[in-house]
Order: sequence, then structure tokens, then C-alpha cells
Amino acid sequence: MTSDNTEQEPVTFVDKRKIDPETGSVRDAEPVVEPLAGDATAPQPGSVDGGALADEVVSETDELAERTADLQRLQAEYANYRRRVQRDKQSDIANAKASVAGELIGVLDDLDRARSHGDLDSGPLKGVADKLIGALTSLGLSEFGAEGEAFDPSLHEAVQHDGEGHDPVVGTVMRKGYKFGDRVLRHAMVAVTDRVGATDANTSDQAAKPAGSERE
Repeated sequence: MTSDNTEQEPVTFVDKRKIDPETGSVRDAEPVVEPLAGDATAPQPGSVDGGALADEVVSETDELAERTADLQRLQAEYANYRRRVQRDKQSDIANAKASVAGELIGVLDDLDRARSHGDLDSGPLKGVADKLIGALTSLGLSEFGAEGEAFDPSLHEAVQHDGEGHDPVVGTVMRKGYKFGDRVLRHAMVAVTDRVGATDANTSDQAAKPAGSERE
């Protein structure tokens, strides 16, 4: 006996008639299996699950946003890396130039001594000296430490000081100083003296005033 609880399979029939009973024409096509009314396996219009489809769209949108954020973060990191490499490269180039210029300071001292003796007034040595100084200047080397400059302890090394120090200036230059850009390669060795300024002028004015002129 067959149990009453056994699930009923959908019943279908195959129309094998070669002549269409309605039109009377001969059939050439394969038999068509037509599901009976109420067949649960037959596709029904509008049976797509809208909720599942919406969830899938939301999931793909979130994944796309995450991938886009990852790409933007990688682009920012790469841009920072390029800037850092370029900055380090420029720093290495500047350090190399400063090192070469520093090694040639001794040569510049020799040229200064030769100039002071008149050996660079003319001749081939003058041309060589001018070319060397021009090349180093174009690289960024500059000298400082001339008489009359305001004394700056970050640039000048004072080995002698005349005066009370009210307004110190460079008096005598014993050795020039050199900078490469903003970097000090060598401090200038100088003797410091006081500038004749407002203090001395005021003292002279006071001495020139007649006695009792300050009384009202």
C-alpha cells in the first residue's frame, strides 16, 4: 500500500498526435510537454526575489567603495613616497656640492694670499682663479666676514674685542668665512670693535650743551 503522506508528483502528459486536432495539419515539431494547471514546478511571472537582489547590489556597492578607498590610499602613499625620494635626492645633491666646496676652501685661501701679494693682477693664474671662484659661486658658495659687518656670533669667531660691546662690528678680518646656501662651512675669524653710533653722538651733544640748559 502507498502511504497517503507520500508527496504527489506533478502530472504531465505528452501530446504525441501527429495531426493537430484543431487545425488538421501535420505536426513536424517534437512533442511538447505541457504542465498541468497548478504545477508547482512551472515558472511563475514575477518570481524573482527582490530582497536578495537588493542585498546583492548593496554588497557589491560596499565592496566597490572599499576597493576605491584602498586605491586612493595607495595613490596617496605613492605620492608621499615620491616626494620623500625627491627630497632626499635633492638633499644628497646639496650635501655632495657642499662637501666639494668645503674641500676647496683651502685653495681659495691660497688664492687670497696670492691676490694680496699682487700675483693675481694678471697672467694665466688670474684666469684660473676667476674661473674657479665663478664655478663655486654658481654652485651656491658665498663668502662673508668683511670689515664693518655687524658682528654675528653664529657667523664670526671673535679672537679679539676692542671696546665695551655696545654695537660690535667686524674690525679686522683674519680669515674669511664661507657659506653654502644657508649652511656655514667655515666661520670667519675676526677682531671685533665698537661702531661709532648714536651713543657717541649723544655724548657729544651732551658735552656741547651749556651748563644749566636742562633747567626749566
